[in-house]
Amino acid sequence: MNLRAQFSLLIAASRIAAGLAIAAEPALPPPAPVKPVTDEYFGHKIVDPYRYMEDLKDAGVQTWIKAQADYTAATLARIPQRDKLLARIHELDTAATARVSNVQVLPGEVVFYEKTLASEDVAKLYVRHGMAGQEKLLLDPARLNAAGGPPHVINYFSASWDGGYVVAGVSEGGSEQAIIHVIDTATGKESPESIDRALFGAVSWKDSNSFFYNRLQKMLPGMPPTEKELKSTMWLHRIGTSVDKDAPVFGFDRSPLVHMEPTDIPLILTTSESPQALGVVMHGLQNEVTLYVAPIASLEVSGGIPWKLLADTGDEITSSSQHGDDLYLVSHKDAPRFKILRTSVSHPDLKNAAVVVPQSSAVITSTAAARDALYVRELDGGIAHLLRVPYSGVPPEEISLPFAGDFSITGDDLRVTGVLVVMSSWVKAPRILRYDPGSKSVTDTGLQPLGKYDDPPDMVSEEMKVPGYDGVLVPLSIVHRKGIPLNGSNPTLLDGYGAYGFTRDPHFNPTLLAWLENGGVFAVAHVRGGGEHGEEWYRAGYKLTKPNTWRDFIACAEYLIGQKYTSSAKLGIQGGSAGGIMIGRSLTERPDLFAAAIDAVGVSDTLRMEFSENGPPNIGEFGSVKTQEGFEDLYAMSSYAHVADHTAYPAIMLTTGINDPRVAPWQVTKMAARLQAATSSGKPILLRVNYEAGHGMGSTKDQLEKESADRWSFLLWQFGQPEFQPLPVP
Repeated sequence: MNLRAQFSLLIAASRIAAGLAIAAEPALPPPAPVKPVTDEYFGHKIVDPYRYMEDLKDAGVQTWIKAQADYTAATLARIPQRDKLLARIHELDTAATARVSNVQVLPGEVVFYEKTLASEDVAKLYVRHGMAGQEKLLLDPARLNAAGGPPHVINYFSASWDGGYVVAGVSEGGSEQAIIHVIDTATGKESPESIDRALFGAVSWKDSNSFFYNRLQKMLPGMPPTEKELKSTMWLHRIGTSVDKDAPVFGFDRSPLVHMEPTDIPLILTTSESPQALGVVMHGLQNEVTLYVAPIASLEVSGGIPWKLLADTGDEITSSSQHGDDLYLVSHKDAPRFKILRTSVSHPDLKNAAVVVPQSSAVITSTAAARDALYVRELDGGIAHLLRVPYSGVPPEEISLPFAGDFSITGDDLRVTGVLVVMSSWVKAPRILRYDPGSKSVTDTGLQPLGKYDDPPDMVSEEMKVPGYDGVLVPLSIVHRKGIPLNGSNPTLLDGYGAYGFTRDPHFNPTLLAWLENGGVFAVAHVRGGGEHGEEWYRAGYKLTKPNTWRDFIACAEYLIGQKYTSSAKLGIQGGSAGGIMIGRSLTERPDLFAAAIDAVGVSDTLRMEFSENGPPNIGEFGSVKTQEGFEDLYAMSSYAHVADHTAYPAIMLTTGINDPRVAPWQVTKMAARLQAATSSGKPILLRVNYEAGHGMGSTKDQLEKESADRWSFLLWQFGQPEFQPLPVP
């Protein structure tokens, strides 16, 4: 069955009768040429038919990608209800007057934050005095846009301790390649210096006029792309001086007292009240860090800084908070659901550190230090809890929150009493709440206005445990409208991730209503490889055990079918980035189970991942083909290597942003070419390309709305919804 045979003649007739024009059917792009390259790994020969696509600058590759992108756009444009769906998504997305994010609060309730108005495409940076105070615009990234050029977005910002300056990293076209800008908050004027190669940023303050920042090494002619994110350094910059005078203070080969591999990422953490600075070494994307400590006053001259080792990876520390001379460390050493330790910053003694919060049935995920107490986020069965741990040593107390859901701690400052949390759930829109320890009350700050479609009364969520293929219970979240029939007829989208120990926490997306209004069900599989049940859950979907990730996902899909939420003919799956491993291997292992799939900026060819720009930092998570064990693990993960010829694959839409710095676009294009050549189902394999976007972090509201409309229109087309069948040629 080809694409044309799938079009609905009934809809065509009705459109013609209505006098509506029908666009010409887009011409199917030619298949990608096969130019096999054979690699041998420890006696195993692996043929790569599309290796040449890794050269994205090649004219032939560019032509093929553009033809694919044009074909996909033209095909999706032929879906009659696609534009109506987009209009509804836009209405839902702009119903609230504004969306507020990334709040930072200084003493005196000086509040810095990003805000996107309903009429705007990207967030701007503001400051106000008091939650209800008059706001002042500090940075509009759109002013950096060139005529006809890609949009600019704010990647991160940090205000100085006295609020006199704010530093912001801004990038264009979703590239995340930030340039640091320094703004005087009193005048709104920008300091003349700017700092490029600030991808990671990691800004922290030495005092109110100077800050530390991470900068990538300068790429010289002839350097391979894999060098780009290696050997980065933390520098010290004094505002108003030339960047050329900045001093390197922490990084690869910067001090004989600090051991750092080229793939390590250095950070410096400071507080307004401590004379000590923490040097943090992130080992690629590994969760465990190495910690050093040195006096802040010594961080002036490269090579002469007396860095002292505080904790190494064997101590299994994942994060820290500081209060005076007390250092609070989150560790999973002998505690797979994590515990909190306390030691001295100036005289650290980890072996004799006090256990402040012991391991429990809940998973400790993060901490934040305020003036009055340490605040702790715990995750228990998909629901987050907030603990307050007084510095006086009295037992921790749980703070009652207004509803069950998830939150992030924001705006914490050692000079400010209490804490702000941004809270939401699958069915409740975000609120920015303040906890006041004096009155022991949680109140809404009013900083985030609610929109017309926030907190929809007919939208419900269910949390359940699903037996996996090996009997292990896998958490599954299901969101739908009240009263849906359990007869297997509901269009259903199953999402998942399962990597790095990250959790898929409840969050509200108002545009999801557009999917539910079309009869849809949305589900999230909390598969092994994530962090929902702590370190053990993460390690159960890691390297050698990675197959558990996609097999958990398959089990959740089978559960949805078995419980009559949906059927194979109405089931779509979705994942992105590292979740592309889960999606791709689910497709190659059970192509019969799904009607359609969305593989968004997904990792597909894991055997070649380490040879991309962002590959080296990921070796700790996925392994390397340079070892036999690493090859075997990566081969098992590689959906590209497991695509089989003459297989009836479901309909698949693969997406990429051409500026993606995290998953190289060729990961996606190679997978699209391989699937198009292999499938025997006659169902479409589409490649959607955004030439003004990257991995998604810098996407505009307009870009995200259009991608949602394309994804859901594609799925409803494949589920056989009559009004979503593309129009045929008259």
